[in-house]
Amino acid sequence: MRVPLAVLVTLVAVTAEVAGGAAQAVEERTRAEGGPSRVTLSALEGIERYDAAGSVRPLTTAALREAAGLPGVADVVADCPATLYAEREGTYDLASHTLPAGGELPVVAGRLPEVLGARQVVLPAEAQGTDFRPALGRTVPFGYTRATGAGTGTSEVVRLEVVALYDPAWQVDGVGGAYLAEGTAAELAAARAGKPVGAFRAQDGAAGAVVAVGHQRQVDAVTQVLQEAGFAASPVADRVRQLPGLFGVADLGMRAGVGVLGLTAFVLGWVRARESARARLESFAVLRVLGGGRGDLRRLLLGEAALTGLVAGGAGLALGSGVSVALVGPLSGLLGLPIGLADALPGVGWALAALVLPVVGLGAGAWAGGRTALREDPYLAARATG
Repeated sequence: MRVPLAVLVTLVAVTAEVAGGAAQAVEERTRAEGGPSRVTLSALEGIERYDAAGSVRPLTTAALREAAGLPGVADVVADCPATLYAEREGTYDLASHTLPAGGELPVVAGRLPEVLGARQVVLPAEAQGTDFRPALGRTVPFGYTRATGAGTGTSEVVRLEVVALYDPAWQVDGVGGAYLAEGTAAELAAARAGKPVGAFRAQDGAAGAVVAVGHQRQVDAVTQVLQEAGFAASPVADRVRQLPGLFGVADLGMRAGVGVLGLTAFVLGWVRARESARARLESFAVLRVLGGGRGDLRRLLLGEAALTGLVAGGAGLALGSGVSVALVGPLSGLLGLPIGLADALPGVGWALAALVLPVVGLGAGAWAGGRTALREDPYLAARATG
């Protein structure tokens, strides 16, 4: 009886910890992308598609200026991706993105300013075999490409101060992203396109943008207005929850597992109490002769069931926690979000549920099964069977 219950508790603990760890990672990602009071804009479908079908507006200077003028919008920050590569030390190509003011990253070294300076950069602690820790606090030369024609270009150098390093497991914008101020990101993207910055932003536009809304309660209204204006807009809080199906499956499995655990514990307790009463009929008859009542016998079965449930729950919780900690690395890679070891452990509520449910279920089942099995006095039943 202990083994099936321990297995069930293990499964419940693992699913609870997977769902909890994923939820914490989602919350961290939401904060890093500006929190629940922001809306993201995307121009993935491009200018040609918008001109042909009017489906998605390109994020040009004029379009972003219009978005910034909408009621409830506090600020609009454009993201113009480019690439920074090794100029002297290492061999790496880092995709660069804009870090909005107030954006957060899981910083492991240095300090993240409220607003990045024009020549500042935030890098991963490690990327593509290069350790960036020695570069922290230094001004480092990075290479970038300036297009000179169709399929041709030259390499140029930009010197950036490395002000902070973040956890490499953070892969919201892909593996090993470099975060820059909006103006610097636009300069690099314009150079790659072979255009002046102003022309690039007015004609090509940004790949994405973050819209800061005055208050969280205005997010839905602002999102609707942006969509009606032709923008591909979605609240950050909604977009970051579009994780692989594992998160939803784990959450559903966690809740279903609790019900299955409680029901299974009750059935096992009921069956075990009946079988125990039949197998120990003579012993129970002796106890009756010595003055023990049927209520005392039921309490005996109840105590045994509670002890069994506690042992099974504790074993399952410990095993489930160990499995969850071992899954931290694979899950972080699957979700593209860092899950901390502490986040992989069950919360107090789920830990108590894993311990209490087997005890309560077995106890309730043992009490009900004991009432059925001991309906006839054990002493009389033993005499009747000879």
